[in-house]
Amino acid sequence: MELSDYIRILRKNWIVIVAIILLALGASAVYSLARTPLYQSSSDIMVSTQSGSSSAELTQSNTYTQARVNSWVELASSPKVLDPVIHELGLAQTAAQLADDVAVSSPLNTTVVTTTVTNADPNLAADIANAVADSLATAIDEVETLPDAPSPVKVTPISAALPAEAPASPNVPLNLALGALIGLALGIGVAVLRTVLDTRIRSTRDIEALTERPVIGAIPHDPKAEARPIILQADPQNPRSEAFRALRTNLQFLDLEGGRSFVVTSSMPSEGKSTTAVNLAIALADAGKRVVLIDGDLRKPKVADYLGIEGGVGLTDVLIGRANLNDVVQKWGRRSLYVLPAGKIPPNPSELLGSTRMTELLDGLARDADAVILDAPPLLPVTDAAVLARSTSGAILVAAAGSTHRNQFSGALDVLENVNAHVAGVVLSMVPTRGPDAYGYGYGYGYRYVADETPELPHAGNAGMRSNRRSAARARRSA
Repeated sequence: MELSDYIRILRKNWIVIVAIILLALGASAVYSLARTPLYQSSSDIMVSTQSGSSSAELTQSNTYTQARVNSWVELASSPKVLDPVIHELGLAQTAAQLADDVAVSSPLNTTVVTTTVTNADPNLAADIANAVADSLATAIDEVETLPDAPSPVKVTPISAALPAEAPASPNVPLNLALGALIGLALGIGVAVLRTVLDTRIRSTRDIEALTERPVIGAIPHDPKAEARPIILQADPQNPRSEAFRALRTNLQFLDLEGGRSFVVTSSMPSEGKSTTAVNLAIALADAGKRVVLIDGDLRKPKVADYLGIEGGVGLTDVLIGRANLNDVVQKWGRRSLYVLPAGKIPPNPSELLGSTRMTELLDGLARDADAVILDAPPLLPVTDAAVLARSTSGAILVAAAGSTHRNQFSGALDVLENVNAHVAGVVLSMVPTRGPDAYGYGYGYGYRYVADETPELPHAGNAGMRSNRRSAARARRSA
């Protein structure tokens, strides 16, 4: 992943990261407050030799004491030193238990021995440190004394231990800082893991990583889409309306060898295919195109409900020969948009849509209209859309941002490729308008879009459209 990908991950998961940091800070605070405050006090003694007057003798004596320092440090934790301290102060501890609270060290290349004692009582810590230093001095003098000879070393107290004013442990600021750093690391790890495990399509970049087919449209999410599915009629200046106009423009520039019929489908239900088909058809009609919109979803038809027209008779009746196309196609509004509803739901939708009569119907409509848009069922549950895609110029595959999974999208592409259907392009619907996955929406559109008025076509299907074209051509020649 690139740096921009990590930045996008952080922007997208910042709430999770902040929550984990706060949890880590809370855990650090609880840990710090739950611990008993411990105080530390230190006392220092220095060991030197008592013999020697020349430089050589002094140097040799100094070397001797430095070599013996490590032994004295070990001696300080022995019962020989600690038992007298326990007896003197009346401690209810053994020498081994007291040794856990006593730390004895000596700086490198020195003969100074430092005794540090940790205890919950600051006064007791100071008393123990001083008592250990005194007992150590006595023990050193005893172990270094030779028979019938004075001790060659001299122990001199340097500093006495004093009660500490502030506890040495717990270090609350340090614990909180460490908690915040650990929380940040965990938060970033969780954010990256969520992104890696998330198989849903979030942006056009995810689609481009799955297919070479062009992304010809990105429709912004509209929380009111269910109440106003036909956005081009409800709010022509809405960014969602402009997105459908951009889809119309991109569709017109596709090299489809003069193709005029398109199937609009998706991998799974509820991805916005029907609203995309209807609004795309309206956008094409607004541009002066003669458009035929067919509801090819013979399982859950929605076009008639969206457009507010009668849908009891339609495509099914035409395919079984129960009705004539001229009688069931309906003109919608002032646009040159003609709608063929689904009609009654048949028991064999796939067979009807894959019939020779359906292919002839599409060919005839494609010859006489500028564009034919079919709303088809999803590809993965049923085969209807794949059957229709073979008889049209191309399929427009709709994927919902944040809902469609990558394996579902790839499966839908495989279905189309298996039947040798052409994928004209991909439309990403429900794109967020804010956040890291936003596609750049949010700008206001101050222009008012008015649909082009074109000569109305009669309700006569193919023959009517051919007649209307001839009349328009005669009118242009006479002008």
